[in-house]
This record gives sequence, C-alpha cells and structure tokens, in this order.
Amino acid sequence: MTMLFGRLARHRLAIALSAATLLVGISSASAQSVIKWLHLEANPDRLAVWQDIAAQYEAEHPDVKIEFQFLENEAFKAKLPTLLQSSEAPSMFYTWGGGVLKAQTQTGALRDLTEAMDADGGAWRSTFSPAAVDGLSIDGKVWAAPFQWGQVSFFYNKALFEQAGVDASAITTWQDFLDAVQTLKDAGITPIAGGGGDKWPIHFYWSYLTMRELGKDGFAAAKNGGGFTGDGFVRASENLIELGALEPFQEGYLGATWPDTQAVFADGRAAMILGFQNTATPQIQAQAATDGEGLSGDQIGRFLFPLVEDAPGVITDEFGGLNGWVVTANAPPETEDFLKFYLSQDNARRLAAETSILPTTLGAEDGVVDPFMREIVTEMGGATWHQNYLDQDLGPNVGRVVNDMSVELVSGQISAEDAVQQIQDAFSLEM
Repeated sequence: MTMLFGRLARHRLAIALSAATLLVGISSASAQSVIKWLHLEANPDRLAVWQDIAAQYEAEHPDVKIEFQFLENEAFKAKLPTLLQSSEAPSMFYTWGGGVLKAQTQTGALRDLTEAMDADGGAWRSTFSPAAVDGLSIDGKVWAAPFQWGQVSFFYNKALFEQAGVDASAITTWQDFLDAVQTLKDAGITPIAGGGGDKWPIHFYWSYLTMRELGKDGFAAAKNGGGFTGDGFVRASENLIELGALEPFQEGYLGATWPDTQAVFADGRAAMILGFQNTATPQIQAQAATDGEGLSGDQIGRFLFPLVEDAPGVITDEFGGLNGWVVTANAPPETEDFLKFYLSQDNARRLAAETSILPTTLGAEDGVVDPFMREIVTEMGGATWHQNYLDQDLGPNVGRVVNDMSVELVSGQISAEDAVQQIQDAFSLEM
C-alpha cells in the first residue's frame, strides 16, 4: 500500500511539473513581441527579400516575431484610418509622407521617432540623407524612417539634340531651357513629350518652377500660412504660361496619358521628357516603346531642372517621391530596432540591388545597378531640400487643383493670378 501511495505521489508530481512546464511555455510564447508589418507590396520577388531580412532579424532576436500583413493599395488607404484607432493597429506601415502623414500625427496613433533618431548622438539619424529625414519630419519631429525616394529630372534624346545643335550642358537657367525648346522647334523636332491627359505629369513643371522661384524657406512659409498667391507663385505660373506659348509638346498632348507620353519619348518622337528616375532604364524603355525596345542608355542624356535667374532656389533642391515606415503608438519597443536593422547600410544596399529602389541610407548607393539611377541617388544623397510630390505634401485635394491649374496654365486657359488663387482657395479649406 505504501508503495502504491508512493507511485501515486510521484505520478501527481510529474503531472504538476508537466503542467508547470506547459504554463511556462505558454507564458514565454505570450511574452514574445510581435511586430505587425502592414504593407501594400504586391511584387512577390520584392516581398521575398523583405521576408528574408525579417527572418534574419528573428534568428538574431528569438523573442521577436515579425508578422506580415498585406492590403491592396486602395484598400490600404481606405482602411488604415480605422485600423489605427483599433486594437488591430499595425506596428509599422508604409507612408508617402506629406499631408496624410501630418493628419495621422494629429490622431495620437503614431509614435514620434525623434528620440530614437537622436539617441547616441544621433546615430540612427546620421545613417540617412538629411534631406530624406527632413522630408518625413513635421514641425521638427521625425514621424517616419525614410526608406526610398526618387527624383524628377529631364531626359533627352542625344541624337535629336545634336541634330538641332542644342548643347544640354548649357541649359542651366529657365531662359536657356526656353531657348533650347525654340531651337528644337525651328529644327522641326517636337521638343517635349507631355502628358496633359493625366495632368500630374504637367504639375512637375509648376512644382519645380515654384521651388526655383521661392526656395526652401519661401515654400515652407507658404505652407505655414503665407499662402500660395505671392509674387513667387505668380512668377512661376507665368513661366509655365510662357513655356506653353511655345507649343513645346506633341500634337494631342492634352489627351495623352503617362504611358502615351513615355512612348513618345521612347520612340524618338520628342527630344525631351520630364520624368521619373527610372525613365532611362532598359525595362522602362522596352515597356514604353512601340517597338518593344526603346532608346538605349547611350542614346539618352539627363539634366536637372534649370534654375530661375535671380531667384533663391538652388540646383540641389530636388523634387520627387519619398517613402518611409511609420511606427504606431502601441507598437512593441523592438519595432525601432528592427527598422534600424532593415534600413542598415548592408540591407539597404541589398534592397537597392535586388528590388531596384533608390535607398535613403547613406553609403548604400553602390547597390544601385543602373548607371542613371546610381547617378541620381548619389546626387540625392547631397540634396539640400527634397520636396515630395505636391498631391502628397499638400494632400490629394489641393494636389488635384495643382494638377488642374498646371494644365490650364500651360495650355493658356487661365491667368497666373487666377490659377494661384484657386490653389490658395483649395489649401485654405484644408487648414
């Protein structure tokens, strides 16, 4: 009998120990930090690189789990505001910056990254181009870790420039540019491929002209209450009217979509295009051209948007996209550490090489394979100001009016004063 009770006691002890072990295991699992990464990346190859980087981090930090969550682009925009206010809020998510990001910061749903950026003497901040960090900062606070960016610049057909006797290296001012447009027209060559149907390709001109006319401080003052009806905005609008009076675009440009516009340049039917950083890449040329090939790299040249004489804008003030990753208020504390790993120089270099981004991380430029793209990202590393697309920076409603006014200005349908007043009216509604 004593032996039986002994066996029962030992059995109960074993069960108790097993239960205790199970509870410890459950406790350990529940203590694991889960970083919910919300993204809208539909390219499986690019996503595979992200997942591999995440797996490396998990291997080095077994107490952290990174959970990928996908939403399609439009669903992302529609559902994110509700998600941020719910218990299902992601830990980090993709941002285009600008007005939408500013509105999100006012909800209390985001975590200010300034302290993390500036810890240890600014160790994390110093890994990025200053212009990229500044572009995702609002009122001196950093609200997103910069990830990738782009630059809009002019690309030109070397053969058509040579045929017309135009020297691209001599185009440094807006007047130089207008003179080049006229010289191309006189030679019977369509100067510029234009996309008036989509409208936003024309807003590139108005955006750059306002940047050149006002400079960084002047543009910031306008956004901070000074308004968009000042002399600099009027002069920029007049400059765009002047360009339109030269009839620089292909016939039917007011109905042309962006793919139509790219095809005009890739086919050699226009001498220039004001386009994205990847305009001259073999992939884009092949996709755009009607012959499936387009122009080769050695047939294309590039120059930056010219300066306006006697205006404060400088050549290192750049315009283009800027994206980053936002951390939410209740995200695990490890989220910033993961972002430091994900955007480190080695990983940013890999992202550039394998996913064709232009990294904002300094020193990762050598990961960019295409020579045009590498030249651009190197320039951007030294940017004095990176202005995001205005439909992002000023918000979609104001951006829509900017797009409309840009087309109306270049096509001679509105005066400079009336155009900037309409932009100001739209902006006032957002204040």
